[in-house]
Amino acid sequence: MTEKTISSDVVYRGKIITLRVDKVELENGSVSKREIVEHPGAAAVLAVNSKKEVYFVRQFRKALEKEILEIPAGKLEAGEDPRECACRELAEEVGMKAEDLRLLAAYYTSPGFANEKIFIYLALDLEPVEAERPPDEILKVCRMPVAKAVEAACSGVIEDGKTLVALLHALRLGLAD
Repeated sequence: MTEKTISSDVVYRGKIITLRVDKVELENGSVSKREIVEHPGAAAVLAVNSKKEVYFVRQFRKALEKEILEIPAGKLEAGEDPRECACRELAEEVGMKAEDLRLLAAYYTSPGFANEKIFIYLALDLEPVEAERPPDEILKVCRMPVAKAVEAACSGVIEDGKTLVALLHALRLGLAD
């Protein structure tokens, strides 16, 4: 299946996203419009220490008008490798670096209207590191045993998509045992 783009108009260009409206022709010949959010992508980190505790950040998210619990993550800068982004976010948000960093998953967050792709890494063998947090990020760092985090995800306490995906992989790897 495919859709042929007839025209594309950028209606908003911001710091994080661009919104465009595409006019498309479908395979059956009908014409439709698609609202597309362009996003540079992101990297997230499931950081697990030697006690099998996951590092989380609690942040207020304006779009939700509430605080949520999520794994460290951040937007890819222009040309930035997702692995480098993961290392940067781990240092900035929880003050750690990983001797062992592995890609767990890469997925599209909302393919019906956005092209954002998140790369999730597993970080093990953690060591403290000095890093400066950006002034526009206010967050609280906390830790939780992996098994308890999985329970929190299943009970609806954890609502963030990237965190849910990461915890699913933690289960697959036996980190919640």
